[in-house]
Amino acid sequence: MSFDLSLPLASLSPGQVGRLVAVHGGHGSLMRLRRLGLRPGAQVRAVATGRWGGPVLVEVNGCRVALGRGLARRILVQVNGASTLTQ
Repeated sequence: MSFDLSLPLASLSPGQVGRLVAVHGGHGSLMRLRRLGLRPGAQVRAVATGRWGGPVLVEVNGCRVALGRGLARRILVQVNGASTLTQ
């Protein structure tokens, strides 16, 4: 049985994959994320999370992107239990 769950990008465990569904932020943040490939529908994989509220490293479109944890908390992803990234 599989179900979808939306949660902040900052909550993904390393290796976990999700599909970006929404970003809560200002125009500048939205434009910056779009340029990095982080737009609704994009598949992202959590690579690593910093300790003590440090940055979150994710992979999107074959590129690794480091995001501040505050920004990563405003990005919602839908997780369906799959742990592999498909292109």
